[in-house]
Amino acid sequence: MKKQNFSHFIGVDIAKLSFDVAIINNLDKIDSYVFDNTKKGIKAFLRLLKNQNIDLCDCLICMEHTGIYGKLIITSLVDNKANICVEMSLKIMRSLGIQRGKNDKIDAIRIAKYVAKNYLELELYQPVPEILDQIKTLITIRERLVKSRADLTKYPNELEHFAPNLSKLAKKNIKKSVKTFTEEIKRIEEQIHKLILSDDRLHKTIDLASSVTGIGVFTALYLTIYTNFFTRYSNPKQLACYCGVVPFEHSSGTSIHKRARVHHMANKTLKKQLHLCALAAMTYDPQLKAYYTRKVEEGKSKMLVINNIRNKLVHRVCAVIKRQQPYKKVAA
Repeated sequence: MKKQNFSHFIGVDIAKLSFDVAIINNLDKIDSYVFDNTKKGIKAFLRLLKNQNIDLCDCLICMEHTGIYGKLIITSLVDNKANICVEMSLKIMRSLGIQRGKNDKIDAIRIAKYVAKNYLELELYQPVPEILDQIKTLITIRERLVKSRADLTKYPNELEHFAPNLSKLAKKNIKKSVKTFTEEIKRIEEQIHKLILSDDRLHKTIDLASSVTGIGVFTALYLTIYTNFFTRYSNPKQLACYCGVVPFEHSSGTSIHKRARVHHMANKTLKKQLHLCALAAMTYDPQLKAYYTRKVEEGKSKMLVINNIRNKLVHRVCAVIKRQQPYKKVAA
């Protein structure tokens, strides 16, 4: 973030029904308030700032990622052109060192102290286009339908080996429900496809990303959503790290020399999608298939090689997005 003389730093701790606010001014005085997490409560918060002569342009507001709970206040602050940072809760807590005690008021104060201390290193929040929000919602519904269908069919499949007659009875009674789930999943996929076609930027981005062998439309969508059209990273390695496919060294002195591992702090959804993509790429991309065979024959762990392929896929997607040219398959 460019250096700016903010007059106030504001920490916001968001819960389902309310949000706590801590305000730090230039004199390091801290004031705390609580508001309802409603449109009325957000208006009261903005009115408080106005009554205290705190201009939104001169203050920096920070909050944690809280999913849908923060949707109302973030939307309102964006509409009022406020300076906002939305950070990972673990990043905030670890930056402050050892802390004792916890409640919403204390958390808001800690967030305010965090932003006052680190504001030069933070990035301002960039709102996600509405079409990405719509597609993310549809994808979430689709995931739940797929999971429900899988849960429904799991029981009769388990019965089939041990009690075939009961398995037939179970399948007969869930047949209609499974059909309904399948039809709804197909309907939502068609709606997602229509949304993609309705937006030129999104359509082109998905076409480019999915031109990489192994990358499907839904993986391309996930990458586009989580990176806000590939704008939330400065280089491919940073995105690969976010996806959990970059191994990190773990050694100390002469006694600790563990093999490099990927870190557990990653976007698990993207990591799962990229794993499936890597398996597909190993089948349909001659170059990656040859790479996998060669590395395994050299004695490398299969999972290590697969992770390297996941990493390569991320770099390939970033390359086609940067160049705005589809991926061209290279012979092995």
